[in-house]
Amino acid sequence: MTITAAGTSVRNHGLYIDGEWTTPDPTTLIPVENPATEEIIAYVSAATAADAERAVLAARQAFDDGEWGRTTPADRRVILQRFADIMERRKDELVDINIAECGSARSFADGAQVAGAIKHLKATIAAMGSFEWEQPLPMHVGQGIGQGVSVREAFGVAVLISAYNFPLWLNMTKLAPALAAGCTVVLKPASTTPIEGLILAEIGEEAGLPTGVLNVITGGREANKVLTTHPAVDIVSFTGSDAVGRQIYAQAADSLKKVILELGGKSANIVLEDADLDAVAAEVVAHTTKQAGQGCSLLTRTLVHNSRREELVAKVVELLAKVRVGDPADAATDMGPLISEAQRAKVEELIATGRAEGATLVYGGGRPAGLDRGYYVEPTLFTDVTNDMSIAREEFFGPVNVVIGFDSDEEAVTLANDNPYGLSGAVHAKDPVRAYEIARRLRTGGVVVNGGGGAFPNTSAPFGGYKASGLGREYGAWGIDEYLQTKAITWGVARG
Repeated sequence: MTITAAGTSVRNHGLYIDGEWTTPDPTTLIPVENPATEEIIAYVSAATAADAERAVLAARQAFDDGEWGRTTPADRRVILQRFADIMERRKDELVDINIAECGSARSFADGAQVAGAIKHLKATIAAMGSFEWEQPLPMHVGQGIGQGVSVREAFGVAVLISAYNFPLWLNMTKLAPALAAGCTVVLKPASTTPIEGLILAEIGEEAGLPTGVLNVITGGREANKVLTTHPAVDIVSFTGSDAVGRQIYAQAADSLKKVILELGGKSANIVLEDADLDAVAAEVVAHTTKQAGQGCSLLTRTLVHNSRREELVAKVVELLAKVRVGDPADAATDMGPLISEAQRAKVEELIATGRAEGATLVYGGGRPAGLDRGYYVEPTLFTDVTNDMSIAREEFFGPVNVVIGFDSDEEAVTLANDNPYGLSGAVHAKDPVRAYEIARRLRTGGVVVNGGGGAFPNTSAPFGGYKASGLGREYGAWGIDEYLQTKAITWGVARG
């Protein structure tokens, strides 16, 4: 399944259902485009409602009648470790595919995109070893004396629907804990970045996953609706926009499915008057340009004390001018393209809205010179932004950052919390106690103080949002826990 950045290995990919690859129907193929070159690099099958039904029933049978849900955590760890070993062996191939279908700059594809996905799988395997799968209950006394245990067991059939911006990573943040818990799975990667999801089917097959445990289908809304409404599905995990997340939540409600939602963000980076502005400026640039700004947890609202605002803006502009935008396959490139023409149009429209609303454009705002092919947008910075502007409230999902001034800690907290989203955040201050106190007041799922202490991705901390940013938590033991039910088993020891 090797795909080259130049698109020379174009081929057709079928669906993976119940341990078998389907033959693609040439009349329903979906093209996969390289966003840097606008060339088609592959075609994938558009799953029909019938295909989605078959995938769900295969997962249902594998859970109800198969061995996977009854294996021990130790047995599942062995297979998942083989899975990780195969991913390591195919790492270079996965990096090339990520660059070609997702447009990630090579250094980012090699690091966060692929190495990060492998790191997450390994962290999940490690978490399985210390997870409390069974716990004794306190002895209870009533009409007699009783004992018991609480048992953690797989939720059942899990539907995993991921987004395009971190294809391998997002697939793995769902697949690893679901399989670790003993669930059977239907994985549906984004239609713009499906190839890395299909490769996981190949890897699972080689690693020894039993038939029907992992099913991978590609396609659009017709298949999605079956997956989110089918009565044989027990749990749905979705990463994407809050608008689609609300639809999935509503569709799952009729059959009372559990739903995990990792949705949008407009996260605030609070910069107090005594912060290290050199460190902050580098962080602002990174969160503007990383994956061309296509990240829900990126810090895209920079809230800075008015006494330092102009100074910070100058430092950020200086660094943005050094960002190398271009061919993501070139190791010298810092930032590649957006995923599609539609996404670029959305970003450009919101940039135009920012100008119309009175914000000051201090850098970028257009298309990079000399890049006539590919869906590129310049790294862009606005200042003189107020918190009621569209560009301060809506998610760009592109390389745009906005600077908002404040005059007190209280105002900074109010501005940060005055947003429908609550996924991540940051605080920069000389006094870590002051920064921590502000962090505690932010209505968001995660806050990094003074740059944090760990590399991205931080698999040792829970990840998830407040408000419109979603439901549930991912990573490590927290991620495994989402795919487990708790059962109490009690018995009598003596009768009264």
